[in-house]
Amino acid sequence: MEKNLFKNKFRKYFFYFLLSFAVLFFCRLIYGYIIYPSDVSGDSSTHYNPISQSNNTDFSRKNYASEKKSDFTLAGSPTGQKFDQKYEKVGSVSSSTNEFDKEEKKVRELIQNFKALIQYESNNGLEGRRFLSLGIGVNPDKFDEMILEIKKIGKLESIQIHKTDKTNEYSNLNAQRESLEKTRTALISFKGKGGKIDELINLENKILEVEESIQKLGVKLGEFDTENEFCTVLFTLSETGKASKSWFKSFVERLKTAFEWTVKYYLLIWVLLTFAALGIFLFILILEKLKIFPDLLKKYLE
Repeated sequence: MEKNLFKNKFRKYFFYFLLSFAVLFFCRLIYGYIIYPSDVSGDSSTHYNPISQSNNTDFSRKNYASEKKSDFTLAGSPTGQKFDQKYEKVGSVSSSTNEFDKEEKKVRELIQNFKALIQYESNNGLEGRRFLSLGIGVNPDKFDEMILEIKKIGKLESIQIHKTDKTNEYSNLNAQRESLEKTRTALISFKGKGGKIDELINLENKILEVEESIQKLGVKLGEFDTENEFCTVLFTLSETGKASKSWFKSFVERLKTAFEWTVKYYLLIWVLLTFAALGIFLFILILEKLKIFPDLLKKYLE
């Protein structure tokens, strides 16, 4: 009779043990799907968006180029006069690849072959999710050819080409510099006419301010010099990582992860409960030895 009673109690407690383990296991499994809902491949790394990254690059270098154009009359016929059209041309190309090192080597060799300049470079991410962003200055005559070649690197995701006329901006900068130079000449002519010390100091400060403005305009105009003519190619290469795993393999991995976690923390919980029970038992024995417990509490514990 006592043996059957022991078996029944054992089965009862063992059932509770398995039930609590199963509840903890499924809670951990559901938690994994909540935290990584789209993680089919089992990789929780952040995926780069090559299109958005290429549009948000920190590359701020302005490259300008010139092109000979004919002047036209109001009737639309050419006057025979030529002028330099100043323009900015930017090509944005985004590609992805699962052979990142190989494709990165290709793009650097391409830059060398075209004798272009890397004016901006940014490398981000860990292996499997790396991201390369390059700002390239290329000779205007080779711009179209380079765009055709760089599109062949990796898997093309997006391409944009923008050409903006900068002739009026260039003309305005020249006009501003001429005006400031005339102002500086006029101010310098006042220096020989004498005056009070504070007036001469103010005059000298004014001349320095005008010269500083002329220098800043000179830097901007220097970007339009024919010797510094470039067009811009913004190229981004993102690593796609390994091929995605099947849903079955992913599910098995999730089961494995949840099971390992449950075993680890379930045993840890039982160890903590065991030590807590032993601590409470020893604490009660000490109190009984010291006869601190009142009789009512002692009866309740019995």
